[in-house]
Order: sequence, then structure tokens, then C-alpha cells
Amino acid sequence: MVTHPLRRFRLPGLLLAVVLVVGTGGYVLIGGWTLLDAFYMTIITISTVGFTEVHPLAPAGKLFTSALIVGGVGTMLYGFGVFAEMLSEGRLGEYRRQRNMARQVSALREHFIICGYGRIGTQIVTEFEHARASYIVIDNNPEALRRLSHEDRLFIEGDAASEEVLKEAGIERARGLVCAVDADERAVYISLAARALNPDLYILARAGQPESIRRLELAGANRVISPYRMAGHQLAELALRPALLDVTSALHHGDGDVGVEELLVSATCGQVGKTLAGSGLQEPAVARLLALRRRSGDLHVNPGGEMVLEEGDLIIAIGSQQQLEATAALLQ
Repeated sequence: MVTHPLRRFRLPGLLLAVVLVVGTGGYVLIGGWTLLDAFYMTIITISTVGFTEVHPLAPAGKLFTSALIVGGVGTMLYGFGVFAEMLSEGRLGEYRRQRNMARQVSALREHFIICGYGRIGTQIVTEFEHARASYIVIDNNPEALRRLSHEDRLFIEGDAASEEVLKEAGIERARGLVCAVDADERAVYISLAARALNPDLYILARAGQPESIRRLELAGANRVISPYRMAGHQLAELALRPALLDVTSALHHGDGDVGVEELLVSATCGQVGKTLAGSGLQEPAVARLLALRRRSGDLHVNPGGEMVLEEGDLIIAIGSQQQLEATAALLQ
């Protein structure tokens, strides 16, 4: 919740109002003045502008004025102190930044929620920005929050296992959640909370220990990744098949003219019910289909033209940027 910095003036404003009421009422009771004269005298007294008294003051009026000066000037100084503190701490700028960030979060659709901004979370953000994927980071570590603020990234401060924080991050509208926290126990809680809020959400979790993989799957994670297992696998592949790994890495990151993309066949796609040949997905102008995975999980490598497209199919295609865009256009 973004708190307006001017709310810090509630107490000084209340004290100032009390001083004005007491001062006005005092001059009315002690001197028998009109409300306007009493209010005007109170204003020029607490502001110390040095104007002449509205009416001559009796001893009781002078004593009351002296007390009013002490109370009024003290209240004014307190208010100026709060204002100076707000400026020195940059509260107004921080408030504007938070409001702007809140508007960006509310506008997010089909985005990813990244839980944790450590070494792995930072690399995930870099890859998402390279792929121009929308995302928001959740973290409560002070060092990570400083880096996120300095790098001007979209983030929310809080515990990712909290349902309120996940709702604030727009989990109902999110495309997926990537859990990159260090502790496996927290990853389990985050997966449970995320799955409860959005049953259709794609959840990818990091597991530090091998025995945590099954727990995270039971908690609702669709895929669980072990960084150590992946690093060992890649090192082995580099040792055994370095050229092949270089090619697949280049395709994955789009470093060359050819790239690989996955495309989902939605319910609104006009090609549902048509064969691959009849839908135009095997024409020379579009990307070549490497594989087709049904919603049930059945994988068909190098699918034939007689295969019928169904809702929920996932197509893996390879080709140039223009060919991939033409394939995506057919599946819209």
C-alpha cells in the first residue's frame, strides 16, 4: 500500500488547528473581540509577522498572547521540521515512483512473477529483458531492493509466500511464476500460495536439494529445476558434444539469423480442427515444425501434414525471424 507523504502532516495540522481554535476563543473570551478580530490576531501572533495588536491588550491578554506565541511558534517549527525531513529523505520522489510503479503493475497482463532477486533471479531478469517478456520481481531483501530500485526494474517489496503480495503482483493475470528463492522451504510455501490463487498458472521452481524436487511438484510446481544438476549436465555436454551445444545455444538465444520458438494453439485460433497441411503451416514461407506436443503430453517429432491441430497444442518451430512471425500470424 502506497502511503502519501503528506499524511505525515496530520499531527502538525491538528496541533495548528487546536492553536487557532484556542487562540481565537481566548481573545473572544478575554477581550470580548469579534471572531474575525480574534482570528486575525491569532494568525499574526503565531506567524510572528510583527503587526500591531488589533485592540489594546489588558494584562490577562498579554499573558495569553505570550503563551499563544510559545505554543504557536513551537507548532509551526514542528511542521517545518516535518517538511524539511520529508524533503531530505526524498519522500515525495519516492511516493511518485511508487505510484508510477503501482500503475505499471495494474497494467500488466500475461506477465511473469519472479520470486527472489539473488544471483539466479538477476540472470532470469536479464534473459526476460532480452526476450522482451514482461515481468515483476518480488523480494524483501534490503540489498536486492536497493539493486532493483537503482536498476529501475519493476518490483514489489514483500514476502512472495504472502497471498496479498502475490495478488498485488497480479497473479490472477500472470502467465507464469518463477520461484528463484534460496530456501527450498520458502519455495514450497510460495508454490502452494500461487497454485491456490491461480490453478492454471505455470509455476517453475528452483530446488537446491534433490529431495526437494518431489515436494515442490506436490506443492503445485509444473517444472522443478536443480541448478547443480543443470550445470553438471551442461558441463558434460560441453565435454562430449561441444559443437552441438554451441548450435543449440545460438538457436535458443537467437544470436544468428535462425531461431527456435514455441507457439500455443489457443481456443480462438482459426486453424483448430485443420490439418497441418491444410492450415498452411507446412508452406515454405513459414517456419519448419520440429515437434508438436498435445495437451495430454504426447510428443510428436517432425509431425506429418495429416495431423489435426487441437486446442492446447504446443508447436516447436525453427526458422528465420520472418518465418517465425508468419507462423505466429497463422496461429493467431
